[in-house]
Amino acid sequence: MRSIVLQTLGGPDQLAVVERPVPEPGAGQVLVRMRAASLNYRDTLILRGGYGSRQKTADLVPLSDGAGEVVRVGPGVSRVKAGDRVTASFFQSWIAGDPNEALLDDDLGRAHDGVLSDYRVFPECGLVATPASLTDPEAAAFPCAGLTAWSAVVTVGRAKPGDIVLVQGTGGVSLFALQFAKLCGARVIATSSSSEKLARLRGMGADHVINYREQPDWGKVALDLTNGRGVDHVVEVAGTYRQTLRAIRPGGLVTVIGVLAGARAEILLPLVGSRAIRLQGVAVGPREGLEAMFRAVEAHRIKPVIDRVFDLDHAAEAYRHLAAGRHFGKVCIAL
Repeated sequence: MRSIVLQTLGGPDQLAVVERPVPEPGAGQVLVRMRAASLNYRDTLILRGGYGSRQKTADLVPLSDGAGEVVRVGPGVSRVKAGDRVTASFFQSWIAGDPNEALLDDDLGRAHDGVLSDYRVFPECGLVATPASLTDPEAAAFPCAGLTAWSAVVTVGRAKPGDIVLVQGTGGVSLFALQFAKLCGARVIATSSSSEKLARLRGMGADHVINYREQPDWGKVALDLTNGRGVDHVVEVAGTYRQTLRAIRPGGLVTVIGVLAGARAEILLPLVGSRAIRLQGVAVGPREGLEAMFRAVEAHRIKPVIDRVFDLDHAAEAYRHLAAGRHFGKVCIAL
């Protein structure tokens, strides 16, 4: 079988296609023929060793998000059978409830090999059924970005009709957050630096859009759009807290997800405390959340926005495309 491996840290040029034997599933394990995978921003950090000692640094099979078909199951497996279409859960052993260090360390494509391979063996607890309404590339778009947005907007944010949710940019998490917020009946304010992308955001249902390049004080613009009340929830993927804290209402929620503006940020703590603002980190979510999200996705026929699908031999090009920042939605790889 073919696998993509990161030979050593550096960048997309360090990715190589290698031939390996097809693994056999052991007790409680499932062999999956992978059909599609998708990239997330974290994957570009991993290429450069952005997780330090918390990641594998040589011969790592990358990517956390993948979907495929069950080929064989090992002794004792009861949740899936040969022929089932399945999607891998981001955290393989976090089933439900609160996480701990061990559960958060059991993710794919960082400390452990990921899904960018023709075949992969998973523990049966690390797989969920793929909705019939989704193709394999569509299903592969959800486990990290989709579940992060679901956890932020639905599980933690409990968005409801009349709420105002602000999303930043046009990456996977932000577009999923827009879709889930609209599903819950919320109004959405979306930001981008591209007029073309802002038009597409409106087409997806955004009620208001802000060009943050033309209006760098976009927090005040968002505040004005709410008649001075402030937004209920900011899905924070950039790390632009100065503007975020200007946009949020007293008692509002900021779900902390991304670091596109850098790993360090200046936060005015008196503003947070005196206005009772809630800052809540979101670490993707458990399998239980992935299953709940997929039920909603199937019931409402929600489709992810896919920017482009590459083949396995052009995996490095897929990374470069994502890093260039010109994408709108998810970048996928078909196997």
